Parts: sequence; structure tokens; C-alpha cells
Amino acid sequence: MSDTPVMEAETVDDQVATATPQHGFFERLYTGTGGFRIVGRRNLYYAIAAVLVVIAGLSIGLRGFTLGIDFAGGTRIDLPAAAGVSTTQVSDVYARSLGSAPVSVQKVGSGSSASYEINSDTLSSDQQDKVQGALFDAFHPKDSTGAVNRNAISIAEISSTWGGEVTRKAIIALVVFVLLTMIYISIRFERDMSLAAIASLFFNLVVTAGIYSIVGFQVTPAAVIGLLTILGYVLYDNVVVFDKVEENTRGVLHRTNRTYAEFANLAANQTLMRSINTTVIGILPIVGMLVIAVWLLGVGTLKDLALVQLVGMIVGAYSSIFFAVPLLVTLKETWGPVAAHTRKVLAKRSGAARDRAGEAATRRAASLGGSGVSAGSGAPTAPLRQQREPGAAPRPGARPTGKRQKRRH
Repeated sequence: MSDTPVMEAETVDDQVATATPQHGFFERLYTGTGGFRIVGRRNLYYAIAAVLVVIAGLSIGLRGFTLGIDFAGGTRIDLPAAAGVSTTQVSDVYARSLGSAPVSVQKVGSGSSASYEINSDTLSSDQQDKVQGALFDAFHPKDSTGAVNRNAISIAEISSTWGGEVTRKAIIALVVFVLLTMIYISIRFERDMSLAAIASLFFNLVVTAGIYSIVGFQVTPAAVIGLLTILGYVLYDNVVVFDKVEENTRGVLHRTNRTYAEFANLAANQTLMRSINTTVIGILPIVGMLVIAVWLLGVGTLKDLALVQLVGMIVGAYSSIFFAVPLLVTLKETWGPVAAHTRKVLAKRSGAARDRAGEAATRRAASLGGSGVSAGSGAPTAPLRQQREPGAAPRPGARPTGKRQKRRH
């Protein structure tokens, strides 16, 4: 099938959006009047999605991910927290003792149970003793009884074998979740909706992972859990949007006033405000977690979970409206009865437009002809002289011809 019907559908969608009463931006956003050209500008949103995927793919391929100690293995040191001690000071003491900075230092827990978690590459026994002594001399940590004790600094080794096992389990969990989601989508929606929803799911997964790679945050079990959570959110948002599309397009093949693309565009507009509200309500506690827990309280373990959820929800809201719906329309207009229906509606609309143009031209010509003015030049036209049949009597008042005037003389 050629691309002509798709291009015509985009033009029609733009015309319908233009013909919609142009209220204020927020009024149209709230009422969902269909005034936003989402499907009609699908190529723009496809381009944005392609740029995001390319950037994310390049970052994943070139930079990769910063794996946490749970995945990569290494040495973990727990230092009891003390008043006035920051993660920067702990990192500096570690760096001075071994000549290299740790992989990460973050504060975990709160109150009397708070501690600093130092993650580093695998350390030898001598290196462990050296770091432990330097941390004890600098901060004089106390044990659970309140006594200053060097053994309050605990050191644990995580082997690379254990990290590989954790990585394998995390990948299996992610694959199983995606497969179960695809099965549910295939059952819940019809074919084209299932393909669009699955594409939206993978788009969200790739972009979120790419941004995580660009920022350089460590991939921890909390980040994997957060990724699974936002994939569930994307599925929920797609269900909401596609339910509205299905409601609007029910019986569309028996209607000739609008195309499938126009009904889908209206559905996207009607659910746009709901998606925005859901996203804002969802990210508010995440922003609060980042501000209060991470920046103010210094609980660094929550930043991995918060970042992946924040990015995933924002990308998911974009993909469900501006990627999944246009992709659904493109699939529908590529094959099947919807493509034939689109051509039928556009042909009927084009014929009606030509008929209206012809009627307008006829009325204009009639009005100009009735006033004795030529429609082409605007100059008065002379009345046509009626021809008299041979042998017929002259009309009353007719002037004699030149031959008769000559005979009289």
C-alpha cells in the first residue's frame, strides 16, 4: 500500500484540529477537545523517540553501566555514622590510606543504626587492615554498647561469582516480567494495539536504561526493582489510553464522518490530562524521596530507586500518548479494513469538497451573469441578437435592412 492515505490522514487531522474552537491552552488540555495534533504530527514524535533511542543505545554500548558491588563483586566496609561526619570525609580517608578512591560511599539507615557503606574493588587482607585502621583513627567509631571499638568497622567480601549469580537472577526476573507483560497485552488488546503497547514498553525500557547509563549511577538490586515497577506503570498507562481509543473507534468502519486517525487523536487528547495528572501525582513522592532522603538526610541507597522511577514515569507518560497512539494509527493505516476505510472517507471528503467548490463557482458565475458582467473580464456583455428565419415577418419596430433603404431611394 502506498503512503498517500497516511499523508492525507495527517492533513485531515490537522484540518480537524484547526477547525476545533481554539480555546486557551489549559482549557483545551483540561477538557480534551481534540485540539492538539498528536496523530497529525506523528513524524515529529517518531523523530524524538528515535533520537532518544539512539542516544540511549550509544551510551549503553559505549559507556555501559556502573555495576554495584552486588553484581560486580568487591569489598564492602560498614562504618558506624557519627555526628558531623560526611560521606566526603569518609571517602577522603579511604583514598589517603590506599591511594585510590572507593567505588562509592553512601549513608544507610537513620538514627543510632545509621552507618556509612563503603563499596570498593576487592581488597587484600593487608589493604583491609590498613583501611580499617585509618577509619578508626579518623572517626573513633563506637560499637552497639557505646564503646569506641575498632571492630565496630565491619568488612565483608562479595565474590564475583556471587555477583554473577545475582546478575543472572536479575536478568531472568526482567525477561520473565517482560514476557508475562507481553502475554497479558496480547490477550488484553487486539493485534495492532498489542504491537504498539509492546513497542512502547521496549522504548521505555531502552530510554530509561540509557539515561541511567548516562548519569552513571550504580546498578543495584533497588534499581532493578525500580525498573520493573515503572514497566508496570507504562503498561497501566497504555491500558488507560488504549481503552479510550477502543471506545472512540468502536464501529468506526460503519461511519464516514471521521477516519480512525481522527478518532484516535481525540482519544489521545481526552486522556492527555489524566496521564499528566497520574504522572505528576506519581513523581511527587519520588521527588520528595530524592530531596528529603537523599539530599537532606543523606540516605544514598534510595537514590538508585528514585532515579529509575522518576525517569521511567516521565518517559512512560510520553510514550503512552505520543508514541503508542501514533504507532497504533500507523499500523492500522498500513493494512486491513481501517486502511480501506480511511481511503473511503478521504475520497468522500475530497469529492464533497469539489462539489462545494463547483457549486460556489456556479453561484458566482450566475450572480455575475445576471448583472450583465462577464465572469472572466468583468466587462458588460452585449445582448445576443436573435436571428430571423428567412421569409418571416420582421419584428415590430425593427429597422429596415440596407437593401430596402436603397430601393426607397
